[in-house]
Amino acid sequence: MIPVIALVGRPNVGKSTLFNQLTRSRDALVADLPGLTRDRQYGIGRAGGFPYMVVDTGGLSGEDETMDAAMARQTRQAIAEADLVLLMVDARAGLTALDDSIARGLRSDGVHALVVANKTDGLDIDSATAEFHTLGLGPILPIAAAHGRGITVLMQRVREELELQRAEPGGEGPVPEGEAEALDRWPGIRVAVIGRPNAGKSTLINRLLGEERVLATPIAGTTRDSIFVPFSRDGQDYTLIDTAGVRRRARVHDTVEKFSVIKTLKAIEAAHVVIMVLDAQAGIADQDAHLLGMALEAGRALVLAVNKWDGLDRDAREMVRRDLERRLGFLRFARLRLISALHGTNVGHLLEDVREAYASAFVELSTPQLSRLLESAVAEHQPPLVGHRRIKLRYAHQGGQNPPVIVIHGNQTEALPASYKRFLENFFRTHLGLVGTPLRLEFRTGRNPFAGRRNVLTERQRRKRKRMLRHVKGR
Repeated sequence: MIPVIALVGRPNVGKSTLFNQLTRSRDALVADLPGLTRDRQYGIGRAGGFPYMVVDTGGLSGEDETMDAAMARQTRQAIAEADLVLLMVDARAGLTALDDSIARGLRSDGVHALVVANKTDGLDIDSATAEFHTLGLGPILPIAAAHGRGITVLMQRVREELELQRAEPGGEGPVPEGEAEALDRWPGIRVAVIGRPNAGKSTLINRLLGEERVLATPIAGTTRDSIFVPFSRDGQDYTLIDTAGVRRRARVHDTVEKFSVIKTLKAIEAAHVVIMVLDAQAGIADQDAHLLGMALEAGRALVLAVNKWDGLDRDAREMVRRDLERRLGFLRFARLRLISALHGTNVGHLLEDVREAYASAFVELSTPQLSRLLESAVAEHQPPLVGHRRIKLRYAHQGGQNPPVIVIHGNQTEALPASYKRFLENFFRTHLGLVGTPLRLEFRTGRNPFAGRRNVLTERQRRKRKRMLRHVKGR
């Protein structure tokens, strides 16, 4: 196992900025606002031949309010999972009582930790870091995370500490060496969980994982970042992506929320399969259809999860069913589950649907198989006539995956009506058994080998006619 490094500290000391530096990514939201990070965010990094996993955590404020207490639980869980903790402090703000309180907690729990003094650019480092020695956690490591200064020295010290730790009796041996390209990709089937705010996305992820992995509160907008959570079930690897709830653009005023929307859209692009969580108690809104449209535009396989179903009476359930049929009828290819993320009703079937949709999205189709199906479709329903000529569809082959793309060759394909294209799509989907994934058809018209030759032949005939007339006149 590669070592795990947790970043902890009070709010707004630069943990997410350092996280992005260590993972060479922009996976963590960064803004000049305290309390931006709320969940544990995992990322993979590599320094030379030294791979590691780094965990970003929410700022510890010492408050006992609902949100702060939940964030503190997330941070404690990250500390428990880590091989090494980096306690980040703000060199410009100096030592605070909260810094001292966090350090005392780490010492009392016997946590192996280092102190990282951030925002040291433009300061006399010795003077700015002197007071942090009273934390009792060893030498102070100065950095400027926003500018990438001191990161190399920091990771050298981190590696030395991990080597010493693993060399101790009961340790895990040397830190693994070698290339870490495989670590740059999240394992297994990537599943993005999307939906409107407070639809139950984080609750669903916690239910699938069997632990409180991401924050789930009744407060809409609790999740702001896209949180990647790898796990395994029944021998299959998954990476769940918890996303921020997306509201109508007119209601998105907060700058942080605008970034969260961008993160959600990027999560859809990164996913293999999307689980769309619909709130049965709030009904199907235009924003739900808009989100589904974005997932389909990205070509992602789809599973529909109608949450909070157990809280509805019979009449309300029937109304929701009619609403689903009326507004989401264009998604009949996707599996639909009526679930309760809070109580676990039908949640266990979602991963089965995800695997089925993933298999359909990455299906491999041979050219002979597709051409035979195309021939059968044409025999069942002939293409229409265009200018007294029948459109001919000759053969088909696969042009891509996720979503599956079928390329159909013929003549006058640009004149095919939309209704016939829908017939072909439904025919291929039914006979190939594709479930949960969009299917795209591309039509290509071959070059006519006789195009442009008519004028040439006419000119030849004209010259021949002139010669014949001259010959007749000469006689």
